Amino acid sequence: MTKVELYKSRVFVTIIHLCALGQFAYGLYYSSFEVQRSYKLKTSFSRRLVPETFPQKLRFLSYWSLIIQALYYVISLVNDFVGTNELVPRRAPAIRKFKDWLLSTLAFPVALNVGITFWTLYAIDRELVFPKVLDPVFPSWLNHVLHTNIVVFIVLEMFTSYRAYPTRSKGLTGLAIFMGSYLVWIHIIKHYSNVWVYPVLEVLQLPQRILFFAAVLGFTFALYLLGEFINNVVWAKEVKLSLRKSK
Repeated sequence: MTKVELYKSRVFVTIIHLCALGQFAYGLYYSSFEVQRSYKLKTSFSRRLVPETFPQKLRFLSYWSLIIQALYYVISLVNDFVGTNELVPRRAPAIRKFKDWLLSTLAFPVALNVGITFWTLYAIDRELVFPKVLDPVFPSWLNHVLHTNIVVFIVLEMFTSYRAYPTRSKGLTGLAIFMGSYLVWIHIIKHYSNVWVYPVLEVLQLPQRILFFAAVLGFTFALYLLGEFINNVVWAKEVKLSLRKSK
């Protein structure tokens, strides 16, 4: 077996899915039950950055992204055992269709959005996204699960498993509905709490916030197109070969 055949083999792909699901599921568990508020965090600003309840965690796109990743790898494992990983199956089962749609429309673009945006803002001024006051109560490994490993594993997935992308209009529509809903959600939170979910939004004026949200949406749509491009480049030859063999 060649190196190319190895990293695209069913066993290797299943191992990757198990590793990814293991860490993302544990990340969800740890962030839900183990991360405790530090007694040193006495200001309301600090306390709101360490949410304890599930609804509080759903304020953050990072948490939504982690849920999407965990769901994707659950679906991937189910597909590994009862579905199919064939490049072009004659009749793809429902689990395979949903797996392909989930990665194309949400898992890949949202993961890269979260990872790239977080670390870019962190490099500019970490207080805008992850203040130092969180260090004693939010372990660095969990921060990397939320903002680094999601990118590593979803990019690896692009090179080890082929997926049939939906039509561009359907894919972008699904992504737009998700991102639009999230933007509406954080504005609802701001309306009732009078506090922005992310510190960076506190320092932006209205015109700047509009540009920021437009840039985030445009960037996320560009990431969808990037995923589509990578998928086509990496798998084009093998898909053509598979189609020839099936004739």
